[in-house]
Amino acid sequence: MNSPRFNNFVNWILARFPLTKVWNEHLAEYYAPKNFNFWYFFGSLALLVLVNQFATGIMLTINYKPDAALAFDSVEYIMRDVDWGWLIRYMHSTGASAFFIVVYLHMFRGLLYGSFKKPRELVWIFGMLIYLCLMAEAFMGYLLPWGQMSYWGAQVIISLFSAIPIIGEDLSLWIRGDYVVADATLNRFFAFHVAAIPLVLVLLVFLHIVALHQVGSNNPDGIEIKENKGPDGIPVDGIPFHPYYTVKDIVGVSVFIFFFAVVLFYMPELEGYFLEHANFIPADPLQTPEHIAPLWYFTPFYAILRAVPDKFAGVLAMGGAIFVLFLLPWLDTVKVKSIRYRGGIYKKALFLFVISFFGLGYLGMQAPTPSATIAARVLTVIYFSFFLLMPIYTRWEKFKTVPKRLTSNDPLGSKIPLIKQAVSDITQDTVVTTKSGKTLHLKTPNPSGLRNASVDLAKKMKDSLD
Repeated sequence: MNSPRFNNFVNWILARFPLTKVWNEHLAEYYAPKNFNFWYFFGSLALLVLVNQFATGIMLTINYKPDAALAFDSVEYIMRDVDWGWLIRYMHSTGASAFFIVVYLHMFRGLLYGSFKKPRELVWIFGMLIYLCLMAEAFMGYLLPWGQMSYWGAQVIISLFSAIPIIGEDLSLWIRGDYVVADATLNRFFAFHVAAIPLVLVLLVFLHIVALHQVGSNNPDGIEIKENKGPDGIPVDGIPFHPYYTVKDIVGVSVFIFFFAVVLFYMPELEGYFLEHANFIPADPLQTPEHIAPLWYFTPFYAILRAVPDKFAGVLAMGGAIFVLFLLPWLDTVKVKSIRYRGGIYKKALFLFVISFFGLGYLGMQAPTPSATIAARVLTVIYFSFFLLMPIYTRWEKFKTVPKRLTSNDPLGSKIPLIKQAVSDITQDTVVTTKSGKTLHLKTPNPSGLRNASVDLAKKMKDSLD
């Protein structure tokens, strides 16, 4: 459209709002490293899920009633009588779990490639504040359906604040707005869930992106591309974010939507992990569930809470498990960023940390037993040791020389022959004769091939950790 009227309109806009400047700084002329890999999909996916949560949340509030006597029935009304209401509710509930999956993988990427290290400390801090807001948002939204597990889960978590000396009881009462979880609690949680926290969340996401684009994106090599510029002032190892990474992200979004849709349409509850079975029963203050546990994304911290015998110490440990993540930029003293060039000590420590996180997550879903409590205490020690001992073991760590230029990632096509060979090694051709006399040629597992592949994988993992 090159008409004078349209050009005049565009110029009128640009004279009053820096649209072109914003587009260039954050997309067209924002130079990102050339060697982004799989782990760099999750930032854009987090934005996608955030938009999904906002859009579906707004549509749900149209028919939801934040009243203890009506909340559960209003959710049932949305599910049964509102056109496509069931889909919107499942998109929101599945989206909540998807959000935490994406965010946890995004944070793990930071641990892999040192995205928390200088000069990105502030980017990491903003990211952790976003994570805190997500936890608050998820907890308060968890109460809104007013199901049995929502009610008692909120009762248990809010009661933890009473363990704080001096102010604990008054603080718990203020959060609830009543002596028990009741209508007042539901109303204030609704207000925070749909208004207050989303505003803070949007602001933090904006600050996170601005801070990132100020210092530039990290990469799998941990090399600062801004330190190596050509005569034109453009990083020699950088490419414009648009169109290269916008197209790349569209591919990632397509794959994500496929898996999201599979869960959404075929298993939205995911055996109680995404939507607990007890939450399809109205809240009953007179009947306590046999086992009270939060949704899966809170269970690692819930397991830490239960692992500590003293209530107040447990609350401190649970809070400390999150707070220690804020200190990560100053705990890691090694000079290199990427795990590609770090020594075996950090790799082994990170491996143990991942094991502890998954283990705590599993234990947090289970009913407490003496053996489970002991296991949770061991895993809690491993969890905190990863962070608190980091200033010590990162000083001992030997690291490889970091190249001056980015290294390229192996294309997917080069890995296809290896995948074919692996499939051939772990399967065998089997001839089966049916009752009708028909001969079938089938692929069946090869025990010796599986054993050899497992040994080979274990050796490769060991070598990668050295």
